[in-house]
Amino acid sequence: MKTRLLLASLFLSMAGLSAQTYQVPVSEQDEPMMKGKFEPTWSSLENYQVPEWFRNVKFGIWAHWGPQCVEGSGDWMARSMYMEGTREYEYHVKHYGHPSEVGFKDIIPLWKAENWDPDKLVAFYKKIGAQYFFALGNHHDNMDLWDSKYQPWNSVNMGPKKDILAGWEKAARKYGLYFGVSLHADHAWSWYEPSQRHDTKGPKKGIPYDGKLTKADGKGKWWEGYDPQDLYAQNHPLSENSWDNGMIHRQWAWGNGVCVPSQEYCTNFYNRTLDVINRYNPDLLYFDVTVAPFYPVSDAGLKIAAHFYNHNMATHKGKLEAVMFGKILDENQRKALVWDVERGAPNKIIDQPWQSCSCIGGWHYNTSIYEKNEYKSAAYVAKLLVDIVSKNGNLLLSVPLRADGTFDEKEEKILNEFGAWMNINKEAIYDTRPWVVFGEGPIAEEDIPLNAQGFNEGSYSQAGAKEIRFTQTPKYLYATVLAWPADGKVNIKSLAADSKLYEGKIRKVELLGYGKVDFVRTAEGLSVTLPAQPLNQIAPVLRIAK
Repeated sequence: MKTRLLLASLFLSMAGLSAQTYQVPVSEQDEPMMKGKFEPTWSSLENYQVPEWFRNVKFGIWAHWGPQCVEGSGDWMARSMYMEGTREYEYHVKHYGHPSEVGFKDIIPLWKAENWDPDKLVAFYKKIGAQYFFALGNHHDNMDLWDSKYQPWNSVNMGPKKDILAGWEKAARKYGLYFGVSLHADHAWSWYEPSQRHDTKGPKKGIPYDGKLTKADGKGKWWEGYDPQDLYAQNHPLSENSWDNGMIHRQWAWGNGVCVPSQEYCTNFYNRTLDVINRYNPDLLYFDVTVAPFYPVSDAGLKIAAHFYNHNMATHKGKLEAVMFGKILDENQRKALVWDVERGAPNKIIDQPWQSCSCIGGWHYNTSIYEKNEYKSAAYVAKLLVDIVSKNGNLLLSVPLRADGTFDEKEEKILNEFGAWMNINKEAIYDTRPWVVFGEGPIAEEDIPLNAQGFNEGSYSQAGAKEIRFTQTPKYLYATVLAWPADGKVNIKSLAADSKLYEGKIRKVELLGYGKVDFVRTAEGLSVTLPAQPLNQIAPVLRIAK
């Protein structure tokens, strides 16, 4: 028997298939994985090729928006409201009630999306330069924002009583933007664990929060007929050290003591994701995960990838045009998925196309960021974009929406200023490729490590006029100076007369939005004189021709 098993394992390995067994295999009974070129193994998925359109578009907008925006207390509020003593907990208790009586489930009906106009919003996003658009399909709060077949807690049954994904998808297709969906609900299992807690002091000490309620508890309530466990998914033991609020970050990769998810739970997320793929045909899929959903305890993530690729090929005449993201990928995994870096960037050119996801404020709408004027400036966003594109990446920028479905006037001002800059300088962004080096300057020369998923974008925020980033097309080299120099002089060392990086002659230098500018090429660099009056408050872009 052992000999047969060894031979079978060897055969699978020789065939390029994985003999790996998973602790929590999903069921395909309700949603069969589409068969095709790709199998749910790394050896098969590594045959993936990133579509050219993704390499060309460079910039996307993300509406990271759902019922967690109701209270305006920021990202992860549906978790933090169950953490005694936190700002979100105190705000919730003061304005809505104690979490033993008013839980997150009771916030959902307050999300009305009454002023949401996806057509108007997507038209605006396109106007300011976005070439792809991402909608939130579900977050860690586990509510589906479409007419979900497998999650009764969805935006058609309650809250806005609208199919949010359908509205976004229709608008994205109308305006010619590639359409993406982000799905985060796989982590609700551990993310919601604080809802199993109780206060440790005060008049409510020891009274359980609402995380363990069941369908039977809903009699006579607004949610009668719905099972809170379909939302909270807390009918399981707590993970190790669950009362340590920071433990979830150390357990994000389904390890280090996190409670192992059930087959029913993993299968439910798999089914919901295939429902989105089959119904809305997204061009891009994003998961807030290490590698892939439930990897490595379950095959759910690899089956989702195989289905997504095969389904996309079937709907694109046999050509693969899909993009699926994963975080903290090793070199082989980056052949199968597109690497996403959260709020950061590597400080070098990456061979495979990749993406950085960031936000002008918090991920979910946060009133305090608005009040304290803590949004990223248009210049900050542009610096991130230019730096990322110079390294073969794309930027996906989240613009937080208020609960009613609108952004505030401060966000609008930032986006309009950024859009005006993009309108003039987009030729240095779209359809470009990295040059021989991505840039020069003090920051370019630093070793700036990534922290877990990324989280190093602050290192680039102070980039000044000595910081230059390069992109190219077959016809031109572009040099973007990440701030206007006070003296109007730019010196590009990489383009010095004896530089091995650019050995041909430089025939002409133009400032985009202005025209020809004077230049001198010496052994110290290409010295360019800019106009006395800056064209904007963001960054000058030079077009260099042989």
